[in-house]
Amino acid sequence: MASAAEGGEVAAVAGRRYWRWSKADFFPEPSFRSWRAYGGALLSTAPRLRDRATSRSSEAVEAGTLLAQSENPLRRCLSWVDLAFLGFGSVVGSGVFVLTGQEARFDAGPAIPLAYAAAGFSALLSSFCYAELATEIPSAGGSFSYLRVELGDLAAFLAAGNILLEAVVGAAGLGRSWTSYLAALIGRDSDALRIHVPALADGFNLLDPIAVVVLCSTSALAVSDARLTSTINSLASVVGIAIIAFVLAVGFSHFEPANLAPSFFPFGAAGVFRAAAVVYWSYTGFDMVATMAEETKNPGRDVPLGLISSMSAITVVYCAMSLALVGMQRYSEIDANAAYSVAFAAVGMKWARYVVALGALKGMTSGLLVGALGQARYTTQIARTHMIPPYFALVHPRTGTPIYATIAVTLGAACLALFSSLDVLASVSSISTLFIFALVAIALLVRRYYVAGTTSPGQLRTFLAFLALIVSSSIGLSVYYNSGYARRWPGYVVFAVLWAAGTAGLALCAKQQRAPKVYGVPLMPWLPAMSVATNLFLMGSLGSLAYIRFGICTAAMLVYYVLFGVHATYDMAHSEGQTASAEDAATNGVEQGKIVPVSDRGC
Repeated sequence: MASAAEGGEVAAVAGRRYWRWSKADFFPEPSFRSWRAYGGALLSTAPRLRDRATSRSSEAVEAGTLLAQSENPLRRCLSWVDLAFLGFGSVVGSGVFVLTGQEARFDAGPAIPLAYAAAGFSALLSSFCYAELATEIPSAGGSFSYLRVELGDLAAFLAAGNILLEAVVGAAGLGRSWTSYLAALIGRDSDALRIHVPALADGFNLLDPIAVVVLCSTSALAVSDARLTSTINSLASVVGIAIIAFVLAVGFSHFEPANLAPSFFPFGAAGVFRAAAVVYWSYTGFDMVATMAEETKNPGRDVPLGLISSMSAITVVYCAMSLALVGMQRYSEIDANAAYSVAFAAVGMKWARYVVALGALKGMTSGLLVGALGQARYTTQIARTHMIPPYFALVHPRTGTPIYATIAVTLGAACLALFSSLDVLASVSSISTLFIFALVAIALLVRRYYVAGTTSPGQLRTFLAFLALIVSSSIGLSVYYNSGYARRWPGYVVFAVLWAAGTAGLALCAKQQRAPKVYGVPLMPWLPAMSVATNLFLMGSLGSLAYIRFGICTAAMLVYYVLFGVHATYDMAHSEGQTASAEDAATNGVEQGKIVPVSDRGC
């Protein structure tokens, strides 16, 4: 068997070069070989949709058979320590510096630590669910693969489209914010480093080439080597930890308990929950760590340790940082736009604003770096299934990274970052993130309580009835909280009792059909059911614009799926070799020259 060619140019399949560009690389499926074939595929759309909507993938396909589509493997060279730092780097960005002051001032008051605790609790619940699924299905696709296995092809496609959209928009927003904080660091106006073009419409007339350079630089580092990227992120995270330690030390050394009075809840419990829905975005990004499972040496041990340890530590840090802020300065005097800088200035430390700006820059850089890793892996797995052209699944034989997928995501983010203002980007709400987290929790319940061919019809009906009660009561609680009856407690009792009845019914009446192989979520089914409830509750706190955007984007994705995705995935699913076991599939792929084995040396 030939090894990877010198210089990394020759891929594994019959001497094919990695750097290539042909129709066959983008549209290799029979449905796209000619216009006549495509016309025939369109005529068969209805039965193909039924096939895809009712089909579920398997661990063997996601973690084995599909690897051949990349021609070269991703390298297993990461430990749980690497994953913990990647989790820290992906989550701890500028959000805590920007959102804490805004929400303390207008929504939560001195109770802002409780808002972070509530949001952190929800994020931690989701991380437990991700941890079990990542050990069971150690695929680069993360939640996309989990949903394909447990909820089917169509649900996974809708999830994938929304996650990729949020990833591109989020990266663009971080790039624009990076420029703003750089300007603050050198004492300039936030738009001083942007190019004003009067001929363009408002919101698109401040060009940001610095954001483009930052995005391209972090992505270039990400494609060079995953191990190197992880090491650099770990070193940067140490700097970030030092800055956070400085903020905490100064904050608590100037802590005044009187600043928490006269009322710890000036906006009531409702204000705390509104703030929790907003600061939740300070926790997003941990799901990108799950996409690194395919490159982890021991995913069964390392993924749970990395995910849960990083999210637990981050929750504690966020609560402490927010408490330090409201202890330094009364909430009514906090500057919503530059909370920590103004608070430091109020205690005679104006120079500390540079430390804050440096901390935010570091956080955003780490977020972009880890985001470039995770987003590319996500795109790679989606391309392996042919939902998007398989060209983007190719892994470079020398670097062991998905260069084409990284370039595609980076170009999309760079185009948005160059033209679109932060206000425009912010209008594309992250409702998709909560939606995906809720689906992942549901997928975990499905995995534990339903096994095709094993679960009896009666057991399936019992499971579906209690699952429907959990989901409907969670939605009902969210709707009730945002209705005109929100101040009346009986409604909360009713929905809470219904949720508890559904969860207890699963625990007592529905038999678990599958035991976790390595790591299992504790308190099953209570913990994933609580994750469903908290994510749906926070979704209800978002405005109508988020749901309009979600509906429009979902409709556009469905059009793409009907015209392209369903036919490509149908051809792929019905091709040979889709039923092999994961081990056999990977072995056969190597034997047939479809995958080049890459040693762990150099990792």
